[in-house]
Amino acid sequence: TMRTIPIAIIYEERDNVDIFGAYNHSSFADETRYSVGFRPQSVVIGDFNNDNQLAIVVANGDSDDVSILLGYGNGSFANQTRYSVGVYPQSVVIGDFNNDNRLDIVVANGGSDDVSILLGYGNGSFTNKTRYSVGINPQSVDIGDFNNDTRLDIVVANWDSDDVSILLGYGNGSFANQTTYSVGYSPRFVVIGDFNNDNRLDIVVANGGSNDVSILLGYGNGSFTNQTRYSVGRNPQSVVIGDFNNDNRLDIVVANWDSDDLSILLQNNKEFIASQMAYASGGGSSLRYVVIGDLNNDTNMDIVLANYGTSNVGVGFGYGNGSFEKQMMLSTGSNSQPTSITIGDFNGDSVVDIAMVNYGTKQVGVMFGYGNRRFAYQISDGISFDLRSSAMVSGDFNNDKRAEIAIIYE
Repeated sequence: TMRTIPIAIIYEERDNVDIFGAYNHSSFADETRYSVGFRPQSVVIGDFNNDNQLAIVVANGDSDDVSILLGYGNGSFANQTRYSVGVYPQSVVIGDFNNDNRLDIVVANGGSDDVSILLGYGNGSFTNKTRYSVGINPQSVDIGDFNNDTRLDIVVANWDSDDVSILLGYGNGSFANQTTYSVGYSPRFVVIGDFNNDNRLDIVVANGGSNDVSILLGYGNGSFTNQTRYSVGRNPQSVVIGDFNNDNRLDIVVANWDSDDLSILLQNNKEFIASQMAYASGGGSSLRYVVIGDLNNDTNMDIVLANYGTSNVGVGFGYGNGSFEKQMMLSTGSNSQPTSITIGDFNGDSVVDIAMVNYGTKQVGVMFGYGNRRFAYQISDGISFDLRSSAMVSGDFNNDKRAEIAIIYE
């Protein structure tokens, strides 16, 4: 029996989303296309009407709105419903902001220097937006409970004001005015985690303009220490956190675009020690994106890199002590230029696979894992596009307990 794996594809210039089915022998079905807004920038998935079916949310930059596509649970989706937000939405995250067990939406609006909150009714529809001012040109948003009151709060990285904004939630869907904290130059990406094991959330920010990351430790009351900055490579693009040396403390991995390398920051007595050049991807690799996961079932975290400039994917298997094997380079094809990657079991064999979007060849590719550190590369035959892809996420859209892929197009 052949089961399908849908792939959702979002185009920035064509303003629609495509859904493809992939059979478990790795061939692809014909597309189904769904319209969204203009120049989609960011995509997330969640269950917005409590039917146990995943839906898609797209932030549309040029139409200043978000598109909601409710899922039917079989890989198909309802036509979009659009909700106005601020000017040029850049980043979208979902969470329950008013404690009613219904998912809500927060959007960072780069053009209007604010965030929009849309509260969910639990039936797939949302209230009109409420907007809160943040810094200048917000690029990235994340959520967590910063003051241990069981209510979600918001952190935003502001590119042009070189700071982060903290908005504490009241638990009813409204938020306090922002408090700002200085970080490095041109913060591009923000992630939260507990870095000092005090059960209080902390913040890490990748600063593209100052070639470093900022760590702000949380006091557990909604306020944070002043930043501590750690040098990384040139023009950091992407950050992930995890325990790479099995010491029960979070470490940091940063992908650096201009220096073609990874920065690994391991904790040592509550300080971070950087190990950067040991994990270089090679000259001209223009490292774009990094994800982590256990690819070989040894319980150690591994790293997967999208090497845009050298048209390959690098896999670094972790030793469990904070160090990694030399990258195994997996070619994605001549001039393919992979820009984004995600991992999951895409063919139902209980082995982790790697999917990537190839900007240069306008194709989707999958490295199907054999479980023995070997991968078979499958180009998405029949799926090539007029436009270039830039980002992707994965989730189970048809309740087959396997991951599917949502892709955003530039």
